[in-house]
Amino acid sequence: MQESQQTVFNQRYRLGARLGEGGMAVVYEGIDTLLRRPVAIKVLREQYASDEEFVQRFYREAQSAASLAHPNVVNVYDVGQEGKTYYIVMELVAGTTLAEMISGDGRIPENAAIDYAVQICAGLAYAHRQGFLHRDVKPANVLVTKDDVVKLSDFGIARAVSQHTMAVTQPGMVMGSVSYFSPEQAQGHELTQSSDLYSVGVMLYQMVVGRLPYEGDSPVAVALKHVNQPIPAIGEDQASPALAAVIRKLLQKDPKARFQSAHETATALRAALARPTAAVVPGAHADTSYPVPGVDPRVPPPRPGRAAVDAGAPGRSAVGRWLLAVILVIVAAFAGWYLVENVGFGPPVAVPDVTKRIDVQAQQMLASAGFNVRTQQEASTTIPASHVIRTEPAANAQARKGSAVVLVVSSGLPTVQVPDVVGYTMADATRLLANAKLKARVTAGRYDPKAPPDTVLDQKPAANGSARAGDAIALTPSKGPAPVSVPSVVGANVNDAKAALAQSGFTMNVISRQSSDAIPANTIISEDPGGKSLAQKGAVINVVVSTGALPAGVPNVTGSDLQQAQATLAQAGLQAAVQYTVQQNGQAGSVIGQQPGSGGSVPKGSTVTLMVSVPGVVPDVAGMTLEQARAKLAQSGYVLGAVSSTPQGQAGLVVRSDPAQDGELAPGQPVNLVVGASPSSGQ
Repeated sequence: MQESQQTVFNQRYRLGARLGEGGMAVVYEGIDTLLRRPVAIKVLREQYASDEEFVQRFYREAQSAASLAHPNVVNVYDVGQEGKTYYIVMELVAGTTLAEMISGDGRIPENAAIDYAVQICAGLAYAHRQGFLHRDVKPANVLVTKDDVVKLSDFGIARAVSQHTMAVTQPGMVMGSVSYFSPEQAQGHELTQSSDLYSVGVMLYQMVVGRLPYEGDSPVAVALKHVNQPIPAIGEDQASPALAAVIRKLLQKDPKARFQSAHETATALRAALARPTAAVVPGAHADTSYPVPGVDPRVPPPRPGRAAVDAGAPGRSAVGRWLLAVILVIVAAFAGWYLVENVGFGPPVAVPDVTKRIDVQAQQMLASAGFNVRTQQEASTTIPASHVIRTEPAANAQARKGSAVVLVVSSGLPTVQVPDVVGYTMADATRLLANAKLKARVTAGRYDPKAPPDTVLDQKPAANGSARAGDAIALTPSKGPAPVSVPSVVGANVNDAKAALAQSGFTMNVISRQSSDAIPANTIISEDPGGKSLAQKGAVINVVVSTGALPAGVPNVTGSDLQQAQATLAQAGLQAAVQYTVQQNGQAGSVIGQQPGSGGSVPKGSTVTLMVSVPGVVPDVAGMTLEQARAKLAQSGYVLGAVSSTPQGQAGLVVRSDPAQDGELAPGQPVNLVVGASPSSGQ
């Protein structure tokens, strides 16, 4: 399954950033979109999703942990399946792991270590009462919040103490982390509550001393030390006598010699905190180590000292014989070790076939068959990491018990050198990476004033480093110089617009010219990208330029009266201007000429001058209504002037004009009218 913030399980749980991973699953930060709360989502690895045994174990984890509700245990909310992906939804704990704290600080102060251990015991005591063993208690599974609240996580290998569950688990299957194994867990024996407490003892030792009690070159070597080697001493400068006694009791080889419950352990830890120099815990000094093969625990080892020297002959001969004896013992011990480690000491048996198994399981199978296991890493294009490629001797070959078997384990895909692709185009960089058996992953680009667009600015991992074949190299492409604001040139003259765009670093391109009745010719109608938008310097700004109004044909209005001529010109999209000509014998208000003449074409909106015949004298308007008089005056080339009233004449009708009828008056001048008043006016 690929990580993605868009991945949603059950139309509810949205995956976010990866938080961590283990051998069987990967943990992501997530959001429960239904309850709107942050969660942790544990997803089974794809290579195990097709393995029915692993899927059953994965579901058992959820079913076991979902029944546990305690302040010191991480809550499990849900479990489900999305296609071939299996997942568990858990409480998201804000904080760090105890493993990260130990790695960063080296040692944990004693009071804090005791407090953490008491809280761990509280969570274990609750789980044990519910019938569950954790079986993988280790610092990586201990979460510590910012308020120092400890939460025990990952009951992924916990199992109910019942015949049914034990029947499902493979016989001899050893789970967990070998550094924190109890001796009985390392040997595949039955586990009890004290097995979890042994792991708590290992963690306490690591917290206060700063290292693990047992270390080795391989998991099998460490497991054997848990079984055979005595409990390492704890110095007074590392832990108080009371806490050291508690740790020694927890690390007893015999489960019966340890504390028998988490509650009992927590009580002893609180007492050690209250009385650090108090009496030693009963049984803490007992060390029921299992005997090492070839060594009789009943016979104490020889201790050469002064008495040994004095027992021999005096002088240098005694010292020489003593040194020779020591050398012979060392040589014999080395020879015995070599024979045991490499040749073996038992009858020939077949080497188990552990090909393609997980390395921890393979080591356990070979150790159970009586072989001394050594591991060797080797890259593989077909075998997943941490899985066995082959054994030396090969599977089913005969080898003596106790002899060495080399376990060749896959380290994953082979490593390749990362080429330097900075400065190349994205296409060339992708090709170079493909030639190196790597992939390109393009990240969000960034602006750069010097690098051309689509040029690689940065790569991760860096050049000349190593990466697994098939890994993706993150490439950051250049987006070129940062964009600048485009000037707004709509409505500007085409020459002015070109100059303004050039000043800002752009090039103007006229993509079309369009007629417009409203926009004058050679004026910018539109631009793309638009004004005030952002664009790269040097970009081309496309504009549309107006060609002005379309031409209109001039109609023939000669012989028409003025009003009709004006209407005809308006319908053709033209304006009308009036020029009066006095003709005493002409028809008043008649168009006797026009300029330009009919038949030609002019731009729409142009003006046509009309020569209109007028008599040159004031017409007779007496007895007309005011509107009739206005029209009559206009026909004769005059405009209505002031209007006054008189009690004479008929109400609402013109009584007389000023100038009077037939009075000479230049065209365009106003004519005043006197109108009869209505009786209601009181005049």
